[in-house]
This record gives sequence, structure tokens and C-alpha cells, in this order.
Amino acid sequence: MPDSTDLLPPSLRAVALQSRNTLALRAEAAVLRVFTAPEQVAALGRHAAQGARGWVLGGGSNLVLPASVAGEVWQMALRGITLEDETREHWLVRAAGGEPWHEFVAACVARGWGGLENLALIPGTVGAAPVQNIGAYGLELAERVHSVEAYEIPAKRWRRLAAAECGFGYRDSRFKRAAPGHWMITAVTFALPRRWQPRLDYPDLRRWPGWEEAPPKPETVFDAVCAIRRAKLPDPARLPNAGSFFKNPIVPAAQAAALRERHPGVPAWPQTDGGVKLAAAWLIEQAGWKGRRLGPVGMHERHALVLVNHGDAVGDDVLRLAGAVQADVRIRFGVTLEIEPVRIADALGDI
Repeated sequence: MPDSTDLLPPSLRAVALQSRNTLALRAEAAVLRVFTAPEQVAALGRHAAQGARGWVLGGGSNLVLPASVAGEVWQMALRGITLEDETREHWLVRAAGGEPWHEFVAACVARGWGGLENLALIPGTVGAAPVQNIGAYGLELAERVHSVEAYEIPAKRWRRLAAAECGFGYRDSRFKRAAPGHWMITAVTFALPRRWQPRLDYPDLRRWPGWEEAPPKPETVFDAVCAIRRAKLPDPARLPNAGSFFKNPIVPAAQAAALRERHPGVPAWPQTDGGVKLAAAWLIEQAGWKGRRLGPVGMHERHALVLVNHGDAVGDDVLRLAGAVQADVRIRFGVTLEIEPVRIADALGDI
């Protein structure tokens, strides 16, 4: 593919990003470029080699932005969904990085390709999903990824990484750990099981009425997940938020045992590595932050893990509230909560 900066998309100057992040934070990008073709992406290598610095934006669903954004903003907007191949075990479905995630999941279910329905209604794009290794209702994205296509900007080369090369962890990946502007994910191929089995381990899904009368299908699990999420979580279009704001902390087994002695109600799940995952929402609620505000932001009244923008907030407002929640949880329980969204307020560094 050509590698000339002449192929870069136009630079839009002084662009407000409030409508491009689901927390609706007031922020401005000095330069925004929207990428709609692979040859535009390939031009980024030389652009970066000439000194341009920037970071990649998807649907803006997992970000805390500063009021003034350093560097350029490169928004991934490639579209397209194709059935790449069929094997005895899987459908291999490829989606471009700019596809809205929920719309992609809905399209798969409508075409009879089950396997992603537990991840319905998560905001964001296909290209951003592997960065965070999104997960919900008993399923992590890593379980369904076949490969990730990405442009490695500093090396000026295209890569196709198998799932095992992506360094997936709990809400983590090699893409998230890299410097901002290192990777632009252009497509993801998913291995969706032909012998579909419902994933109903999560309590809310297990208790969902109707499974006894009619065996679950991908479309009925999809509908159940959407209904559960809508009942528990605010719609970002109505009340701006970035979904779960803190990771569920994983602590050593001894610390978890001591904590449960003092607080028998804390939900805890043993992990394969010997650690124990704790429910961050429970810790936050017990620390008194459920439904509580600090300035224009607060923790949601129905779900203590969700930080919401009640109006006109900037990134500093969010980080101030997050710090207060972290401090109170640490004092009460001796547990450190980690922020889940990416903080673009951090220095861009070298790319």
C-alpha cells in the first residue's frame, strides 16, 4: 500500500470532542483526522516519522479527556462486515475497526452467528474492543478473537496478530499497554462457534425468566442481555458515562480472607492464579459513594461502579471524583481501585 502523507485525511482544526466521547466531557482537539480507508492509515507511518504525535480514537466510550487534547486525534472510521471463512468448528467473521460494536453484535445474531450476544449493548467500536478486552455477563472478548489487523505506526508496517499475540488480560491487552499512537486497529476477525452453547453463568442471566419454557437461542440471550443492561446501567445518550469506571480489584487470597472476616458480605471470586477478585461496586457502595456527587459528576444511583456526568464536566472533575472514591475505599478496606478508562490527560510520550 502507498505510504505518502498526501494520502492522509484532511486535518480538521479546533474540533470540539464533547460529542465524540460518551462521558460528554468538554474537550477540544487541535487537529482531528478521520480515517475511512486503509491507504490513509498507511500514510500515518511517514506522518509520525516526520514528528507528528497523536492518539487513536474509536467511539470514545472508554476515555477521560483533558480540556485541551495534546497532539493530533486520529479517529478510526473504516466500516464493513464479512464472513471470511467457515470451518467445521467456527464462522470466521471480520469486522472493520470503525464498526459500532453493538450494531456489529446485532448483525451477527441476525445472521445466525452466535457467540458475542453476552457483549451486546456495550458502547464503542470494534477496533477499540480488543484494546480493553471488553467483557460482560460471563464472557471476555479474548475468548472469541481469531486475529487482529493493525497498523504499527512507528514501524510503518501492517500486522495481523493471532489472539495469542495480543497479550489479553483482564480489561487489558498489548494495545492498551503500548504508547498512545503506536497501534491503529483496522479490523478484527472473530471465531464464532458453529456448535453454539449459551453462556448463562452470570447470575442475572441464569435467573432470567423463560429459559425453562423455551431453550435459549443467540437472539433470546441477546435480548436478555440488552434488557438487563438497560435496567441496571444508564444510557450514555441520556446520562453521559463511560460504563464501569473502576476495575474489579484482584487481591491475594490471604488479604481477601482477612477482608471477608471483617466484611462477610463482600462478593469475591477465586481466580485461577490464586488471587481473588472483589466486586468494586460493592466496595464503592459500602464506602458511601453510590448516588453521591462531587461537583458536576457522581457515581450512579443504581450502579455504584458507573461514573456519570450530570452536565458540563471536564476531565479534571472526573479525576477529582475518582481520586476521592479511591481514597475512601483504600481507607475503609485497604484495597486500591484502578481506573478502567484510558486517561488521555497523561503525556503522549514518544510514538
